[in-house]
Amino acid sequence: MMSAILITYDNEDSIKEAIGLCDAAGYKIEKIMRQKFLDKAKYGLGEGKVEELKEIVAKVKPDVIIFDEVLRPSQNYNLASTLKMNIVDRESLILEIFGRRSTSHESSLQIKLAQFRYEMSRAKEKVRLAKMGEQPGFMGIGMYEVDTYYNDIQNRMKSVKMKLEKMGRQRALHREARRRVGFKTISLAGYTSAGKTTLFNVLTGETKEESPTLFTTLSTTTRKMPIGDESVLISDTVGFISKLPAYMIEAFKSTLEELRFADAVIVVIDISDPMINLKKKFRSCLRTMSDLDVDQEKVVYALNKSDLISPEEILQKADYLGLADNKKWVPVSAITKENITKLMELVNRMISERKPPTKEIPKRPDLKKFDD
Repeated sequence: MMSAILITYDNEDSIKEAIGLCDAAGYKIEKIMRQKFLDKAKYGLGEGKVEELKEIVAKVKPDVIIFDEVLRPSQNYNLASTLKMNIVDRESLILEIFGRRSTSHESSLQIKLAQFRYEMSRAKEKVRLAKMGEQPGFMGIGMYEVDTYYNDIQNRMKSVKMKLEKMGRQRALHREARRRVGFKTISLAGYTSAGKTTLFNVLTGETKEESPTLFTTLSTTTRKMPIGDESVLISDTVGFISKLPAYMIEAFKSTLEELRFADAVIVVIDISDPMINLKKKFRSCLRTMSDLDVDQEKVVYALNKSDLISPEEILQKADYLGLADNKKWVPVSAITKENITKLMELVNRMISERKPPTKEIPKRPDLKKFDD
Protein backbone atom coordinates (compact mmCIF):
# COMPACT_ATOMS: atom_id res chain seq x y z
CA MET A 1 0.00 0.00 0.00
CA MET A 2 1.38 3.40 -0.99
CA SER A 3 1.71 6.11 1.64
CA ALA A 4 0.19 9.56 1.17
CA ILE A 5 -0.30 12.98 2.65
CA LEU A 6 -3.94 14.07 2.30
CA ILE A 7 -4.87 17.71 1.76
CA THR A 8 -8.59 18.25 2.30
CA TYR A 9 -11.18 20.67 3.65
CA ASP A 10 -11.41 21.45 7.35
CA ASN A 11 -14.71 19.73 8.11
CA GLU A 12 -15.38 16.20 9.32
CA ASP A 13 -17.60 15.16 6.41
CA SER A 14 -14.99 16.09 3.81
CA ILE A 15 -12.24 14.40 5.80
CA LYS A 16 -14.27 11.21 6.25
CA GLU A 17 -15.16 11.01 2.55
CA ALA A 18 -11.60 11.84 1.43
CA ILE A 19 -10.19 9.12 3.70
CA GLY A 20 -12.77 6.70 2.27
CA LEU A 21 -11.67 7.56 -1.27
CA CYS A 22 -8.00 7.07 -0.33
CA ASP A 23 -8.73 3.70 1.30
CA ALA A 24 -10.70 2.57 -1.76
CA ALA A 25 -7.79 3.55 -4.01
CA GLY A 26 -5.26 1.71 -1.85
CA TYR A 27 -3.47 4.62 -0.16
CA LYS A 28 -2.41 4.71 3.50
CA ILE A 29 -2.81 8.22 4.92
CA GLU A 30 0.22 9.23 6.99
CA LYS A 31 -0.74 12.86 7.55
CA ILE A 32 -3.81 15.06 6.95
CA MET A 33 -3.52 18.77 6.19
CA ARG A 34 -6.84 20.55 6.75
CA GLN A 35 -7.60 23.72 4.81
CA LYS A 36 -10.54 26.12 4.66
CA PHE A 37 -9.88 26.90 0.98
CA LEU A 38 -8.33 24.76 -1.78
CA ASP A 39 -8.77 27.17 -4.68
CA LYS A 40 -5.69 29.41 -4.63
CA ALA A 41 -4.57 30.31 -8.15
CA LYS A 42 -1.00 29.02 -8.25
CA TYR A 43 -0.96 25.91 -6.05
CA GLY A 44 -4.52 25.45 -4.82
CA LEU A 45 -2.94 26.28 -1.45
CA GLY A 46 -1.44 29.53 -0.24
CA GLU A 47 2.33 29.83 -0.71
CA GLY A 48 2.89 29.79 3.07
CA LYS A 49 1.05 26.47 3.29
CA VAL A 50 3.18 25.08 0.47
CA GLU A 51 6.30 25.87 2.50
CA GLU A 52 4.71 24.15 5.50
CA LEU A 53 3.89 21.19 3.29
CA LYS A 54 7.53 20.97 2.19
CA GLU A 55 8.56 20.41 5.80
CA ILE A 56 5.88 17.76 6.30
CA VAL A 57 7.00 15.94 3.13
CA ALA A 58 10.60 15.94 4.34
CA LYS A 59 9.53 14.31 7.64
CA VAL A 60 6.87 11.90 6.41
CA LYS A 61 8.45 10.96 3.04
CA PRO A 62 5.16 9.86 1.40
CA ASP A 63 4.84 8.20 -2.00
CA VAL A 64 2.25 10.74 -3.20
CA ILE A 65 0.30 13.80 -2.13
CA ILE A 66 -3.49 13.55 -2.51
CA PHE A 67 -5.30 16.83 -3.10
CA ASP A 68 -9.04 16.58 -2.36
CA GLU A 69 -10.09 19.02 -5.07
CA VAL A 70 -9.87 19.27 -8.85
CA LEU A 71 -6.55 20.84 -9.86
CA ARG A 72 -5.79 22.60 -13.12
CA PRO A 73 -2.75 21.16 -14.93
CA SER A 74 -0.70 24.26 -14.10
CA GLN A 75 -1.58 23.95 -10.39
CA ASN A 76 -0.68 20.26 -10.45
CA TYR A 77 2.64 21.05 -12.10
CA ASN A 78 3.44 23.91 -9.71
CA LEU A 79 2.83 21.70 -6.69
CA ALA A 80 4.64 18.70 -8.14
CA SER A 81 7.72 20.61 -9.23
CA THR A 82 7.97 22.58 -5.98
CA LEU A 83 7.51 19.56 -3.71
CA LYS A 84 9.24 17.04 -6.02
CA MET A 85 6.27 14.73 -5.49
CA ASN A 86 3.55 13.21 -7.63
CA ILE A 87 0.20 14.90 -6.99
CA VAL A 88 -3.10 12.98 -7.19
CA ASP A 89 -6.14 15.27 -7.36
CA ARG A 90 -9.74 14.27 -6.60
CA GLU A 91 -10.62 13.38 -10.20
CA SER A 92 -7.59 11.15 -10.77
CA LEU A 93 -8.19 9.52 -7.37
CA ILE A 94 -11.76 8.59 -8.35
CA LEU A 95 -10.48 7.25 -11.67
CA GLU A 96 -7.98 5.06 -9.79
CA ILE A 97 -10.82 3.66 -7.67
CA PHE A 98 -12.89 2.98 -10.77
CA GLY A 99 -9.93 1.10 -12.25
CA ARG A 100 -9.58 -1.06 -9.14
CA ARG A 101 -13.32 -1.75 -8.88
CA SER A 102 -14.00 -2.65 -12.50
CA THR A 103 -15.48 -6.15 -12.79
CA SER A 104 -16.98 -6.20 -16.30
CA HIS A 105 -15.88 -5.46 -19.84
CA GLU A 106 -18.36 -2.61 -20.13
CA SER A 107 -17.29 -0.90 -16.89
CA SER A 108 -13.64 -1.26 -17.97
CA LEU A 109 -14.44 0.52 -21.24
CA GLN A 110 -16.37 3.23 -19.39
CA ILE A 111 -13.39 3.81 -17.10
CA LYS A 112 -11.02 3.99 -20.08
CA LEU A 113 -13.26 6.59 -21.70
CA ALA A 114 -13.31 8.67 -18.51
CA GLN A 115 -9.52 8.40 -18.23
CA PHE A 116 -9.05 9.52 -21.83
CA ARG A 117 -11.35 12.51 -21.27
CA TYR A 118 -9.41 13.43 -18.15
CA GLU A 119 -6.18 13.30 -20.16
CA MET A 120 -7.69 15.16 -23.12
CA SER A 121 -8.68 18.11 -20.96
CA ARG A 122 -5.10 18.38 -19.77
CA ALA A 123 -3.17 17.35 -22.88
CA LYS A 124 -2.48 20.77 -24.38
CA GLU A 125 -1.40 22.29 -21.09
CA LYS A 126 0.91 19.35 -20.32
CA VAL A 127 2.60 19.59 -23.69
CA ARG A 128 2.89 23.38 -23.37
CA LEU A 129 4.74 22.92 -20.10
CA ALA A 130 6.95 20.25 -21.64
CA LYS A 131 7.88 22.55 -24.54
CA MET A 132 8.84 25.25 -22.06
CA GLY A 133 11.51 22.90 -20.76
CA GLU A 134 9.63 22.07 -17.58
CA GLN A 135 9.66 18.60 -16.03
CA PRO A 136 6.63 16.81 -17.47
CA GLY A 137 7.57 13.58 -15.72
CA PHE A 138 5.77 14.91 -12.65
CA MET A 139 2.61 15.02 -14.76
CA GLY A 140 2.94 11.62 -16.33
CA ILE A 141 3.87 12.39 -19.96
CA GLY A 142 6.88 12.20 -22.19
CA MET A 143 8.09 14.77 -24.70
CA TYR A 144 5.28 14.38 -27.24
CA GLU A 145 4.46 16.90 -29.90
CA VAL A 146 1.09 18.42 -29.14
CA ASP A 147 -0.73 17.07 -32.22
CA THR A 148 0.63 13.54 -31.79
CA TYR A 149 -0.26 13.41 -28.11
CA TYR A 150 -3.70 14.96 -28.51
CA ASN A 151 -4.64 12.95 -31.60
CA ASP A 152 -3.50 9.70 -30.01
CA ILE A 153 -5.91 10.26 -27.11
CA GLN A 154 -8.70 11.23 -29.53
CA ASN A 155 -8.26 8.09 -31.64
CA ARG A 156 -8.23 5.76 -28.66
CA MET A 157 -11.25 7.53 -27.19
CA LYS A 158 -13.15 7.18 -30.48
CA SER A 159 -12.51 3.43 -30.51
CA VAL A 160 -13.79 3.01 -26.94
CA LYS A 161 -16.88 5.16 -27.63
CA MET A 162 -17.79 2.98 -30.63
CA LYS A 163 -17.63 -0.15 -28.48
CA LEU A 164 -19.76 1.46 -25.76
CA GLU A 165 -22.29 2.70 -28.31
CA LYS A 166 -22.62 -0.86 -29.60
CA MET A 167 -23.25 -2.08 -26.05
CA GLY A 168 -25.74 0.75 -25.58
CA ARG A 169 -27.68 -0.40 -28.67
CA GLN A 170 -27.74 -3.95 -27.31
CA ARG A 171 -29.02 -2.62 -23.99
CA ALA A 172 -31.77 -0.72 -25.81
CA LEU A 173 -32.79 -3.93 -27.62
CA HIS A 174 -32.99 -5.73 -24.27
CA ARG A 175 -35.18 -2.94 -22.86
CA GLU A 176 -37.49 -3.18 -25.86
CA ALA A 177 -37.71 -6.96 -25.48
CA ARG A 178 -38.61 -6.58 -21.81
CA ARG A 179 -41.24 -3.98 -22.69
CA ARG A 180 -42.86 -6.28 -25.24
CA VAL A 181 -42.99 -9.12 -22.71
CA GLY A 182 -44.57 -6.72 -20.23
CA PHE A 183 -41.83 -6.58 -17.58
CA LYS A 184 -41.75 -3.44 -15.44
CA THR A 185 -38.32 -2.21 -14.36
CA ILE A 186 -37.04 -0.64 -11.15
CA SER A 187 -33.61 0.95 -10.65
CA LEU A 188 -31.78 1.59 -7.40
CA ALA A 189 -29.82 4.84 -7.18
CA GLY A 190 -28.17 6.92 -4.49
CA TYR A 191 -24.98 8.29 -3.04
CA THR A 192 -22.14 5.80 -2.84
CA SER A 193 -22.20 3.76 0.41
CA ALA A 194 -25.86 4.62 1.13
CA GLY A 195 -26.67 0.89 1.21
CA LYS A 196 -28.01 0.27 -2.32
CA THR A 197 -26.34 -3.10 -2.75
CA THR A 198 -27.45 -4.31 0.68
CA LEU A 199 -31.03 -3.34 -0.18
CA PHE A 200 -30.67 -5.02 -3.60
CA ASN A 201 -29.58 -8.25 -1.90
CA VAL A 202 -32.52 -8.11 0.53
CA LEU A 203 -35.02 -7.58 -2.29
CA THR A 204 -33.62 -10.22 -4.66
CA GLY A 205 -31.98 -12.80 -2.40
CA GLU A 206 -28.67 -12.11 -4.15
CA THR A 207 -25.28 -12.13 -2.43
CA LYS A 208 -23.59 -9.25 -4.25
CA GLU A 209 -20.53 -7.86 -2.47
CA GLU A 210 -21.51 -5.42 0.26
CA SER A 211 -18.89 -3.05 1.60
CA PRO A 212 -18.63 0.26 3.45
CA THR A 213 -15.91 1.29 0.98
CA LEU A 214 -16.85 3.63 -1.83
CA PHE A 215 -17.90 2.48 -5.31
CA THR A 216 -18.44 -1.21 -4.52
CA THR A 217 -20.80 -1.32 -7.51
CA LEU A 218 -19.64 -0.11 -10.94
CA SER A 219 -21.52 -2.54 -13.17
CA THR A 220 -25.30 -2.68 -13.39
CA THR A 221 -26.77 -5.95 -12.09
CA THR A 222 -30.38 -6.82 -12.97
CA ARG A 223 -32.49 -9.52 -11.33
CA LYS A 224 -36.14 -10.61 -11.37
CA MET A 225 -38.19 -10.28 -8.20
CA PRO A 226 -41.88 -10.57 -7.24
CA ILE A 227 -43.87 -7.44 -6.48
CA GLY A 228 -47.61 -7.64 -5.89
CA ASP A 229 -49.06 -10.25 -8.22
CA GLU A 230 -46.37 -10.00 -10.87
CA SER A 231 -42.61 -10.06 -11.40
CA VAL A 232 -40.45 -7.03 -12.11
CA LEU A 233 -36.78 -6.47 -12.97
CA ILE A 234 -34.68 -4.51 -10.50
CA SER A 235 -31.22 -3.07 -11.20
CA ASP A 236 -28.40 -1.88 -8.94
CA THR A 237 -26.35 0.99 -10.39
CA VAL A 238 -23.10 2.85 -9.72
CA GLY A 239 -23.26 5.23 -6.75
CA PHE A 240 -23.19 9.01 -7.06
CA ILE A 241 -20.63 11.23 -5.38
CA SER A 242 -20.18 14.99 -5.00
CA LYS A 243 -18.03 16.86 -7.52
CA LEU A 244 -18.34 14.01 -10.03
CA PRO A 245 -17.44 15.78 -13.28
CA ALA A 246 -19.80 15.70 -16.26
CA TYR A 247 -17.39 13.65 -18.38
CA MET A 248 -17.46 10.83 -15.80
CA ILE A 249 -21.26 10.80 -15.81
CA GLU A 250 -21.12 10.80 -19.62
CA ALA A 251 -18.66 7.87 -19.62
CA PHE A 252 -21.08 5.81 -17.49
CA LYS A 253 -24.10 6.98 -19.46
CA SER A 254 -24.89 3.56 -20.94
CA THR A 255 -25.12 2.19 -17.38
CA LEU A 256 -26.82 5.16 -15.71
CA GLU A 257 -29.37 5.65 -18.49
CA GLU A 258 -31.24 2.68 -17.00
CA LEU A 259 -32.48 5.21 -14.45
CA ARG A 260 -34.10 7.27 -17.21
CA PHE A 261 -35.90 4.30 -18.77
CA ALA A 262 -36.95 2.54 -15.55
CA ASP A 263 -40.62 2.55 -14.54
CA ALA A 264 -39.57 3.50 -11.00
CA VAL A 265 -36.36 4.71 -9.36
CA ILE A 266 -35.67 4.01 -5.68
CA VAL A 267 -33.20 6.60 -4.39
CA VAL A 268 -31.47 5.18 -1.33
CA ILE A 269 -30.49 7.81 1.26
CA ASP A 270 -28.39 7.22 4.37
CA ILE A 271 -30.76 8.98 6.78
CA SER A 272 -28.34 8.43 9.69
CA ASP A 273 -25.96 11.02 8.20
CA PRO A 274 -25.59 14.35 10.05
CA MET A 275 -27.72 17.16 8.58
CA ILE A 276 -24.95 18.91 6.63
CA ASN A 277 -23.72 15.64 5.08
CA LEU A 278 -27.30 14.66 4.29
CA LYS A 279 -27.94 17.91 2.43
CA LYS A 280 -24.75 17.62 0.35
CA LYS A 281 -25.37 14.00 -0.62
CA PHE A 282 -29.07 14.52 -1.34
CA ARG A 283 -28.29 17.50 -3.55
CA SER A 284 -25.63 15.48 -5.37
CA CYS A 285 -28.22 12.76 -6.11
CA LEU A 286 -30.73 15.33 -7.38
CA ARG A 287 -28.09 17.01 -9.55
CA THR A 288 -26.95 13.75 -11.13
CA MET A 289 -30.52 12.62 -11.82
CA SER A 290 -31.26 16.01 -13.35
CA ASP A 291 -28.21 15.65 -15.61
CA LEU A 292 -29.54 12.24 -16.68
CA ASP A 293 -33.07 13.59 -17.34
CA VAL A 294 -34.66 11.26 -14.79
CA ASP A 295 -38.35 12.09 -14.36
CA GLN A 296 -38.91 13.13 -10.74
CA GLU A 297 -42.48 11.80 -10.87
CA LYS A 298 -41.24 8.19 -10.83
CA VAL A 299 -38.79 8.58 -7.93
CA VAL A 300 -39.33 6.97 -4.52
CA TYR A 301 -37.00 7.69 -1.59
CA ALA A 302 -35.83 4.90 0.73
CA LEU A 303 -34.50 6.53 3.91
CA ASN A 304 -32.10 3.73 4.77
CA LYS A 305 -30.35 2.92 8.08
CA SER A 306 -33.45 4.11 9.96
CA ASP A 307 -32.60 1.64 12.73
CA LEU A 308 -29.71 3.91 13.74
CA ILE A 309 -31.81 6.98 14.66
CA SER A 310 -35.16 7.77 16.31
CA PRO A 311 -38.48 8.14 14.43
CA GLU A 312 -38.58 11.80 15.48
CA GLU A 313 -35.15 12.44 13.96
CA ILE A 314 -36.16 10.66 10.75
CA LEU A 315 -39.20 12.94 10.41
CA GLN A 316 -37.08 16.01 11.16
CA LYS A 317 -34.54 15.06 8.48
CA ALA A 318 -37.26 14.20 5.94
CA ASP A 319 -38.70 17.67 6.52
CA TYR A 320 -35.21 19.18 6.14
CA LEU A 321 -34.90 17.51 2.71
CA GLY A 322 -38.34 18.76 1.67
CA LEU A 323 -39.87 15.28 1.77
CA ALA A 324 -42.22 15.62 4.74
CA ASP A 325 -45.22 16.51 2.54
CA ASN A 326 -44.12 14.09 -0.17
CA LYS A 327 -45.92 10.75 0.06
CA LYS A 328 -43.14 8.95 -1.85
CA TRP A 329 -40.69 8.09 0.93
CA VAL A 330 -40.34 5.30 3.45
CA PRO A 331 -37.87 4.89 6.35
CA VAL A 332 -36.26 1.47 5.91
CA SER A 333 -33.39 -0.63 7.20
CA ALA A 334 -31.69 -2.99 4.77
CA ILE A 335 -30.02 -4.65 7.79
CA THR A 336 -33.12 -5.33 9.95
CA LYS A 337 -35.47 -5.42 6.91
CA GLU A 338 -37.78 -2.94 8.61
CA ASN A 339 -40.42 -1.47 6.25
CA ILE A 340 -39.06 -3.27 3.18
CA THR A 341 -42.56 -4.60 2.41
CA LYS A 342 -44.01 -1.10 2.86
CA LEU A 343 -41.42 0.32 0.44
CA MET A 344 -42.26 -2.20 -2.26
CA GLU A 345 -46.01 -1.65 -1.77
CA LEU A 346 -45.41 2.05 -2.43
CA VAL A 347 -43.34 1.25 -5.53
CA ASN A 348 -45.94 -1.19 -6.81
CA ARG A 349 -48.76 1.33 -6.27
CA MET A 350 -46.82 4.05 -8.06
CA ILE A 351 -45.99 1.79 -11.03
CA SER A 352 -49.62 0.70 -11.30
CA GLU A 353 -50.94 4.28 -11.21
CA ARG A 354 -48.24 5.79 -13.40
CA LYS A 355 -49.28 6.73 -16.92
CA PRO A 356 -47.29 5.43 -19.91
CA PRO A 357 -44.26 7.65 -20.64
CA THR A 358 -44.63 10.42 -23.21
CA LYS A 359 -42.11 12.41 -25.23
CA GLU A 360 -42.57 15.44 -23.00
CA ILE A 361 -39.61 16.85 -21.10
CA PRO A 362 -39.38 14.96 -17.78
CA LYS A 363 -40.00 16.82 -14.55
CA ARG A 364 -36.66 17.77 -13.02
CA PRO A 365 -35.91 18.10 -9.31
CA ASP A 366 -35.86 21.55 -7.76
CA LEU A 367 -32.24 22.27 -6.84
CA LYS A 368 -32.61 25.94 -5.89
CA LYS A 369 -33.58 25.27 -2.26
CA PHE A 370 -30.32 23.34 -1.80
CA ASP A 371 -28.07 26.10 -3.14
CA ASP A 372 -25.70 27.43 -0.52
